[in-house]
Amino acid sequence: MAGDARAVSRDLSIGVFDSGIGGLTVLRALMQRLPRERFLYLGDTARLPYGTKTAATVERYALQAVEELTGRGVKALVVACNTACAAALPALQAAHPAIPVIGVIEPGAAAAVAATATGRIAVLATEGTVRGGAYQREILKRMPEARVMAIPATLFVALAEEGWTDGEVAVATARRYLAPLFAAVAEVPDVLVLGCTHFPPLIAAIRQIVGEGVAIVDSAHTTATALEQLLDARQLGRQEGSGAADFLVTDGEERFGRVGPVFLGRDIAPATIERVDL
Repeated sequence: MAGDARAVSRDLSIGVFDSGIGGLTVLRALMQRLPRERFLYLGDTARLPYGTKTAATVERYALQAVEELTGRGVKALVVACNTACAAALPALQAAHPAIPVIGVIEPGAAAAVAATATGRIAVLATEGTVRGGAYQREILKRMPEARVMAIPATLFVALAEEGWTDGEVAVATARRYLAPLFAAVAEVPDVLVLGCTHFPPLIAAIRQIVGEGVAIVDSAHTTATALEQLLDARQLGRQEGSGAADFLVTDGEERFGRVGPVFLGRDIAPATIERVDL
């Protein structure tokens, strides 16, 4: 009987939640790492951005979104939104104790510590994530002597959502945010953490400002590794078949299908997108 229950659990989808389209960068890494798994992605596109909202509001939104995913049956949850992780991860884990819930901040912090040679680490994130201090805490927990500089860069979210990920506007915005910190001679960070899932498509513009000597950490890949290890430990990994993804959005299905492929790296069929009300 237990074996039957485990087999059913293995075949369930993995829920992935973000405030909008940015979490598709995490989904992309998950699908590459776990090609047999099925995913159900929810983007709360009606209420983004989360980064300018209070922690209490973000927690409420996140609980509602995850309730939608768990109501459809998922075997694990990935909170692919740094702001939601910072504000709501403990509440989400407490609300759903039977389902493993992981976020992107701890894997990103671990990757940053592994990558730094000087202990000087910059975190580029939304206002809410910077204000909450989650990356700072997780990095210092692993490397107490680290010097962590957090930069709020909320405008990057809007650029990414519009698909303006290269060109003059993207580079000028990156320069405004990053040049003051990376123009110094002696105290330049050697690691830059992309602390928002909307930011990876802007890497080319960011790289123009920070230079080639700075390691850029995208937590998507380390989160995918963490999920794989979790599924293996709980014997929840899907053993056969091919993977797939379906999508839930709270607004703008057409736009999601049009802009989403920039983040996901593949087309999104309109038939796989469903609008939901939270």
